[in-house]
Amino acid sequence: MSRFELIVFDWDGTLMDSAGAIVGALQAACSDLGITEPSDESARHIIGLGLRDALACALPDLPEEQYLSLAERYRYHFLAGDSGLEMFAGIPELVAGLSRAGHLLAVATGKSRKGLQRALATSGLQALFHASRCADECHSKPHPQMLYELMDELGAAPERTLMIGDTTHDLLVARNAGVAALAVTYGAHPRAELLAAAPLAFADSVAEMARWLDTHA
Repeated sequence: MSRFELIVFDWDGTLMDSAGAIVGALQAACSDLGITEPSDESARHIIGLGLRDALACALPDLPEEQYLSLAERYRYHFLAGDSGLEMFAGIPELVAGLSRAGHLLAVATGKSRKGLQRALATSGLQALFHASRCADECHSKPHPQMLYELMDELGAAPERTLMIGDTTHDLLVARNAGVAALAVTYGAHPRAELLAAAPLAFADSVAEMARWLDTHA
């Protein structure tokens, strides 16, 4: 019997190569409104959070009344390049293999529901995921609501659930929900930051993730 019945993936920076696009869209939105742009490092740190929480984190001095305008400009710039985003090489094969092996698969993401549905449709992987939760329908990571709801919906126990992500937000949501976590280091947050969250293991590439899952999941 496999160790993990339910495998939950983060989306941006874990399955889809979108971290650079998110950073660029946020910086361009700030430029549009004459707001000091966050550094690449600061912008990458907020990937995985819901948009409102992300803005508060990346731009702590921004008045709340400017959130809506900035969010609108961010969406404009992100959507302008959205169609060119791709899954990381090897991800479609990995997800399909886990599905064939009988794992329940889910997504827990900082994207909006509309954004995730668009991404799932273009990825061609929509039929392989059994459930998903987004930041506009749950508390943002690292609050454990997303994982609690996914486990409840799919009937999976915490000890049989694995969260896979590229940010400390993903690893901390796993810790807060009492589930194991696998960190991937090719996404938004550097390995040194991920190390502090004490995941089960690290994967430096999709191929390494696939090997780890084949052996341990």
